Amino acid sequence: MAARVPIGCEPVVGSLTPSRKKEYRVTNRLQEGKRPLYGVVFNFIDSRYFNVFATVGGNRVTVYQCLEGGVIAVLQSYIDEDKDESFYTVSWACNIDGSPFLVAGGINGVIRVIDAGKEKIHKSFVGHGDSVNEIRTQPLKPSLVLSASKDESVRLWNVHTGICILVFAGAGGHRNEVLSVDFHPTDIYRIASCGMDNTVKIWSMKEFWTYVEKSFTWTDLPSKFPTKYVQFPLLIASVHNNYVDCNRWLGDFILSKSVDNEILLWEPKMKEQSAGEGTGDVLQKYPVPECDIWFIKLSFDYHYKTAAIGNREGKIFVWEVQTSPPTLIAKLSHVQSKQPIRQTAMSFDGSTILSCCEDGTIWRWDVVATTS
Repeated sequence: MAARVPIGCEPVVGSLTPSRKKEYRVTNRLQEGKRPLYGVVFNFIDSRYFNVFATVGGNRVTVYQCLEGGVIAVLQSYIDEDKDESFYTVSWACNIDGSPFLVAGGINGVIRVIDAGKEKIHKSFVGHGDSVNEIRTQPLKPSLVLSASKDESVRLWNVHTGICILVFAGAGGHRNEVLSVDFHPTDIYRIASCGMDNTVKIWSMKEFWTYVEKSFTWTDLPSKFPTKYVQFPLLIASVHNNYVDCNRWLGDFILSKSVDNEILLWEPKMKEQSAGEGTGDVLQKYPVPECDIWFIKLSFDYHYKTAAIGNREGKIFVWEVQTSPPTLIAKLSHVQSKQPIRQTAMSFDGSTILSCCEDGTIWRWDVVATTS
């Protein structure tokens, strides 16, 4: 029998014994409504709004502010005209003049761009043929957003002009729902997507970048823009044996998770000569017990030092991601938090963690100042 992993190349597995480097306690719990909350996200785009976050659930997008002493203030609420809309994802972006935008999508496949500065809908993007599972913003150019859809495609949009610039789909594209997508933190041309076909695909926009630039100066109707199809990824990696519902870049490495109670950190490796074929060299594993249902997303602090992820039993695991072996900083649980946590959000410095739950609640955890 041939060994699958050479000796010395086994992934390093993190221990589930918390280091207790930090301790968190619940400082607030809000019941937003009856419908499940699928997304919660802090604004990392604009330093004026680092303590502002948004949630989505049902046909509602709500904006809050985290204040001292565990206080959460409601700032704005948007209710979609379609009562059957169910938003699954929300991301902060901004117009070219710097005004804060919220970009939300869900079951209807229509992407709503909300101008949070003017408190009105800026644009609606119609293009996806099915529901939108995730929206992410390009941190280096926050007028660009990516959307991942059930229609097996990823689309790149310009929120300023309303143009669909690129569609990542076709011969080399995903063969089932796309569940997650992410921009590379420093390489502006590179993105990663993953989904129900069990693969993670890495794509390059380099040869199509002129279209991205053209989208900012386009004055004709958005529908007349020469949207380009990108059919072939740089690499297709099969590091999971089931749905991959979240992928995030960590430098040039990727953190991804499936329904196997763990997050994997791996290095994408291109195979010479064969375009698209590649492997993922798994470096580390971060166990997350009772995390065996799909559509559970992880979040990070601004500097990607720490990750937080919920599970189906209402617990949160806080991992230090850049140590080897990985360090579990804290395991957060509360007797009243028993529902699946679909997404968490970490504040800029990681001192506040928010979770949004299946029962329509938002929980706030704050780091406890320890006297050493």
